[in-house]
Amino acid sequence: MRDDEGYFNRDEAINRLRKNQLWDVIIIGGGATGLGTALDATLRGFKTLLLEQSDFAKGTSSRSTKLIHGGVRYLAKGDVALVYEALYERGLLLQNAPHLVKRQSFVIPCYTWFSKIKYLIGLKIYDWLSGKYSFGPSRLLSSKHLGESMPEMRQQGLKAGVEYWDGQFDDSRLAINIAQTAAEKGATLVNYFKVIGLSKTAEGKIDGLTGLDEESKQEFKLRSKVVINATGVFVDNIRQMDAVAGKPLVRPSQGVHIVLNKSFLSGDKAMMIPKTPDGRVLFAVPWYNHLVVGTTDTPLDKLSLEPVALDREIDFIIETAGQFLSKKPAKKDVLAVFAGLRPLAAPDKDRHSTKEISRRHKLIIADSGLITITGGKWTTYRKMAEDTVDSAIKVGRLSQVACSSRAQKIHGYTGHPGTGPLAFYGADEEFIENLIKLSPELSEKLLSDHPYSKAQVIWAVRNEMARTVEDVLARRLRVLFLDARAAISMASQVASLMATEFGFDKEWEFDQVERFKKTASNYLL
Repeated sequence: MRDDEGYFNRDEAINRLRKNQLWDVIIIGGGATGLGTALDATLRGFKTLLLEQSDFAKGTSSRSTKLIHGGVRYLAKGDVALVYEALYERGLLLQNAPHLVKRQSFVIPCYTWFSKIKYLIGLKIYDWLSGKYSFGPSRLLSSKHLGESMPEMRQQGLKAGVEYWDGQFDDSRLAINIAQTAAEKGATLVNYFKVIGLSKTAEGKIDGLTGLDEESKQEFKLRSKVVINATGVFVDNIRQMDAVAGKPLVRPSQGVHIVLNKSFLSGDKAMMIPKTPDGRVLFAVPWYNHLVVGTTDTPLDKLSLEPVALDREIDFIIETAGQFLSKKPAKKDVLAVFAGLRPLAAPDKDRHSTKEISRRHKLIIADSGLITITGGKWTTYRKMAEDTVDSAIKVGRLSQVACSSRAQKIHGYTGHPGTGPLAFYGADEEFIENLIKLSPELSEKLLSDHPYSKAQVIWAVRNEMARTVEDVLARRLRVLFLDARAAISMASQVASLMATEFGFDKEWEFDQVERFKKTASNYLL
């Protein structure tokens, strides 16, 4: 790939919108589900457009627990089919994106003899369900072994531990790579482009939409055979444009994570606490030499692109984690806190707790032909996309083409996990190194004690459709999610590099830094 190819270039994408062409499929929403649907539709040969009102993976899809997993707790609830499907998809993701998805060891600490037997049996079933896509066998670990390999785990009263294997990944990096893959295959994708209305034929069938380019403030009327609503927690907003009355499809739930220094759990193993006071599980997962701990489950009525963690959620995580760690974390130890909204498909009957709602996805086809996909989780994004495009073929009377995404390698694929600070770029690592060879000053670090360089900022602007300082520091480099204060310290340099690249003035730089500081304040305690 060269910098001048332009297949994933926003200006080029906007130019394509001006041609007033008829699209086969327009997808609203640039999270995991929308991007996966764009890739699937493009692989089947359909003329595909994806529109995202903010940045790709701005919402839920950048705020996960960073796990690609079958869902141990859903097995405990007896939803074997859901777990089996997710384990299969987990295996495909490891095959297709090994630069971002890796095997991760998890240990469940057991403080009673009964618990070690119960969890070992359950996880052996989990292993069996994964079949040929197994990430490794579960096994019992003695308290002595854990004392040596996980000394930060509370040892008092520890009888044993059960080790099992699941997957870990970088969520927003995978989203960007899926977007790039779709673009390489012929899809057109645009961020910062908001849908403001749907258009219909005289018969009441949707035949396109009106969108607003948030950068130029220009409106576009776009025509399509099918429109797909893949906007996560915001699907009901799009459904209201279709004048669909009735009960909301989504019941949002907020999940919060805190990020700590790696010293709280210094080894390579993650910890899974199988039962917390709110009935969920709690994970402590190594990630980019930090420790991500979460999550919570708080039903919400109000939606936001930038949800904010509640004090009681932060206290819950710190207190619960402290019961299982020898060194108890405090608020002063939190480097970053982030909140995300789960687009849980609302049940047919009211439930008192969102943790009881299935993570299965829900596909709805309105009388107008609007297709809405919601629910699900990151691990099953590809299957959600397959089901959605299968429906689009029927609704839009498109050519019958079978899904081929199972074998599609994701942009950056190298066939093996990399090492070093640029490993998450996969095959793109050499291009960033080439940038540095051409301009050695780009090797300079944005902050001395962090691995990120100026070259990575330039790369994000030229090749990953980063448009703002937040895009770079939150979703291309992940600094905001790892260390919010460090991210704030980097903001001015990043704004200056971007302004030079775009040809923008000092006013743009100042505005970007101030906007970023305001956003970043939500990630600080």
